[in-house]
Amino acid sequence: MPLALILLAGCAFMPKDEAPLPQRDIASAELPKHIKLARMGWPEARWWTQYRDPQLDALMDAAIKDAPGLATAAARLKTARAALLQQRAADGFTLDFNAQVDRQYISATGLFPPPIGGEWYTEGKVGFFGNWDFDFWGKNRSRIAAALGEANARLAESASAEQTLAAAVTQSYFNLQADWARQANFKRERDTRMALAATRKKLVAQGLAAIDTQKRVEADVAATEQKIAALDAAAVREREALRALVGGDAVVDGVKPRALPQGIGGLPQTLGIELLARRPDLQAARWRVEASMNQIDASKAAYYPSVNLNLFAGFDTISMTDLFDRGSRQINLIPNITLPIFENGRLDAQLHGAHAQRSAAIADYNQAVLNAVRDVAQGAAAVQGIEREGAALTRNHAATDAVYASTQKRFQQGLTDRASLLAAELPQRGLDDQTLQLQSQRLSADVALIKALGGGYRADPTNHADQK
Repeated sequence: MPLALILLAGCAFMPKDEAPLPQRDIASAELPKHIKLARMGWPEARWWTQYRDPQLDALMDAAIKDAPGLATAAARLKTARAALLQQRAADGFTLDFNAQVDRQYISATGLFPPPIGGEWYTEGKVGFFGNWDFDFWGKNRSRIAAALGEANARLAESASAEQTLAAAVTQSYFNLQADWARQANFKRERDTRMALAATRKKLVAQGLAAIDTQKRVEADVAATEQKIAALDAAAVREREALRALVGGDAVVDGVKPRALPQGIGGLPQTLGIELLARRPDLQAARWRVEASMNQIDASKAAYYPSVNLNLFAGFDTISMTDLFDRGSRQINLIPNITLPIFENGRLDAQLHGAHAQRSAAIADYNQAVLNAVRDVAQGAAAVQGIEREGAALTRNHAATDAVYASTQKRFQQGLTDRASLLAAELPQRGLDDQTLQLQSQRLSADVALIKALGGGYRADPTNHADQK
């Protein structure tokens, strides 16, 4: 005990610990009371399959398999796991085998006079070299824990990259389908306008209408064709964006137009601590906070004495013919204690740096919590607003359909002309385009909300980076 006290007293002085930044309590995170959705619950794993679209499923399978972004995340995870293994290898006992031959000439006027001095000697040494670093102060354990925290953060980031990719592929696919659907609707509108233009032309030829009415309808036809061309270009761009996300050509080239589905996104009754388990980015931030705290412990342990034991067991001789003789056997046990007394500020700088990393990690975690709650609130509010807008649009569409039905009935009874019937059809096409745009917005908001709620991810306490 006195020896231990003397050793500790001789160590370098450790500066006063710095108070950490306060961490946000995610358990109290909730949404405003006015944000409610009809569908309740958290998203499921492979949530995109609920859209029941085989083309989307095929795209997602290809993306998860071949996307370059996921390969990058996987490589970073492997690097973190390798760093963890390296830290574990530095803890405990190590054993190496070594064989060496040293041919040397000893000075005749040096430490050893003749007959030893002034002669050539060949020393042979072969055996096992071992080292045991006794981790009394937990420096190695803390470094291992810090490396494990970083590896687990990379594991969570890998899941986050997959969820981000899934959301991007789904949104790009639905954008492509929306472009195609709107293009088809505008083609129907163009056909109606062309029929109306032909009717106006006949009336002008018969002197029953002014030429202005014909030119106005023809201008509307050209404007509609312009919209068709713009949507065609947008669809080409979206297909190429999808190709880049998926990382393959065949599955993207096989995508065909398909009706837009209904939304599937819902909202859980409460967020709280469950949001931490559901968001991989929050898990990554939490693990980095833990890693930074362990790094502080490792930096503190560096102020205390390091104790290790070196050993050698083998053969050593200056006569190579006697190398493996019984008399050439050699065993060394060398205990070693190193006390950091004056380190020129190195240990202090290392500890201050660890404290700064902890503060940065906590600040990142706090910001991630705010971002997570904000993402959910904005996503749910967007879905809620689109649902209300959709209800109003449905009523508008019903009234417009009633007007068209009435005009069609009068046309069948001979009470109105074909031009009036065609003109009554155009508002329907316009509302159809608004409906498609709103469906597209609903699906984008749907996917954004699913991603904000973690995209089906849930932290598994048994699934850590050191268990794969």
